[in-house]
Amino acid sequence: MKLGVIGAGMIVKEFLPKLVTMEGLEVIAVMARREEVVREVCEANGVEHAVTSFEELLACGVDTVYVAVPNAVHHEYCVRALGAGLNVVVEKPMCSNAREARELAELARDKGLFLFEAITAAHLPTFAKVQEWLGRIGTVKHVICNFSQYSSRYDAFREGIVAPAFDPAKSGGALMDLNLYNVHWVVDLFGKPESLTYFANVERGIDTSGTLVMRYPGFLATCVAAKDCAGPKLFTIEGIDGYLSLDLNPGLVGEAHLRLNDGTCEDYIESYTGARVVPEFEFFVDCVNRGDYEACERYLQMSLDVADVLTDARRDAGIVFPADLS
Repeated sequence: MKLGVIGAGMIVKEFLPKLVTMEGLEVIAVMARREEVVREVCEANGVEHAVTSFEELLACGVDTVYVAVPNAVHHEYCVRALGAGLNVVVEKPMCSNAREARELAELARDKGLFLFEAITAAHLPTFAKVQEWLGRIGTVKHVICNFSQYSSRYDAFREGIVAPAFDPAKSGGALMDLNLYNVHWVVDLFGKPESLTYFANVERGIDTSGTLVMRYPGFLATCVAAKDCAGPKLFTIEGIDGYLSLDLNPGLVGEAHLRLNDGTCEDYIESYTGARVVPEFEFFVDCVNRGDYEACERYLQMSLDVADVLTDARRDAGIVFPADLS
């Protein structure tokens, strides 16, 4: 895979040092608007081409792009990349709303290209362990998730300085950032809910925190996330025969624990100790190399289901993005 990276922000600076060392993947170029920023990122990671336009990126000979720019322009860059015949890995959330996500999916399918949303947890070993254990806790009665993490940008937001993470014009907010991880866990395990309600703390048109309640047949899933306050990370699935829980936030996963009513206690300590980005990109590379569109489609459908949930939740809370109006 000859990869071009679009963006040079925090997530790229975290992931790029790991991507450039992976087998089967060559990072050809990084693109960002500010030349001094992208040049610094490339020099720090040994990437040959530092470019400032999409046309320059194409000229570098990439076959896949990793889109890691603010949420509101995911759709734009993905459309351009798919239209140019490139496979796409796009940072979460896939798009600003479900309509945009489905447009991308149809475009990728029509052109026979791969489209992946970068969600690390689904490709880590602990996720598979949770799937394996799920049947042992009996009928599920409640799922509880909390990913609350005070954002340094919230201080600036309170003073009137709005970063993309808190900007409705940039498709920001707690739901689209931290709560998305909770939603992915629940939807990836149980599918789309029958109904939902989003109780959001809204400031200046954006949710700085909120609680999403999703109703499934026989149980509720409660997903809490905040960027305006902090709290203990929590993920539990409670059934009539016991429960399972995670130690870390749902983006990192970490250890998992099974506790059954009969006294059974099992702990899973994840054997994988590398960077969280590597397993998902190994999956992407493998799918492309083998032409495994079926595996890609399976994950793509989960991303589309999550996009539906996020869009319905925002609509329920009255949070509107510019992309919703076009």
